[in-house]
Amino acid sequence: MPLTPHTEKHFTASDTVRDLVIGMADGLTVPFALAAGLSGAVAASRVVVVAGVAEIAAGAIAMGLGGYLAARGDADHYRSERAREHYEVRELAHREEDEVVQIFSHYGLDRAACTPILAHFRTDPDAWVDFMMRFELGLEQPEPGRALRSALTIGGAYVVGGLVPLLPYMLIGGLSRALPVSVICTLVALGLFGAAKARFTGIGMGRGALQTMLVGGIASAAAFLLARWIGG
Repeated sequence: MPLTPHTEKHFTASDTVRDLVIGMADGLTVPFALAAGLSGAVAASRVVVVAGVAEIAAGAIAMGLGGYLAARGDADHYRSERAREHYEVRELAHREEDEVVQIFSHYGLDRAACTPILAHFRTDPDAWVDFMMRFELGLEQPEPGRALRSALTIGGAYVVGGLVPLLPYMLIGGLSRALPVSVICTLVALGLFGAAKARFTGIGMGRGALQTMLVGGIASAAAFLLARWIGG
């Protein structure tokens, strides 16, 4: 009986999903809280829209820049640690061999079992450094262009998320009518976003939607009440 080829499917875009989560979650909650808070303090929808658009622009730039600097920091840290590992493999080989044996000891292998692995590492320093970076330090090499991609992803997600609570104020006349529509649109968007995130991360879509709506709703309500309290 022929064997059916086994294909493993793993989710490999965790960094992108993390950036989307950061940008979208803040984009859905912060502009909504600002718009809702202003709804009780001003009389014209235009003021809410102008302030909301300005906040979205500033927030997207700030969040994107933060994502860029964080990704650049990860890349610089990886390069620094890799240079240090190259030095240790070259100058402190015996100590590094002991560390390799210690790592494999957690998997039930003693030094005798590690002998062929150590022999190979002595002839291939780059592979040795790759092993130490991953299994000793827990560091993975950052993807090329990660910093710029992170900035664009976070900033773009913030803009998309921020427009959701703001659109009702652009399309509906009267703040008292726009506010409940904004609340409903924001909660629905949070639920859809949570379900989509859950689909990619492997948890239940209903659970992911509920968690995102709950967290986003609490954050939005807290910001709204604080804005109303300060404004009042």
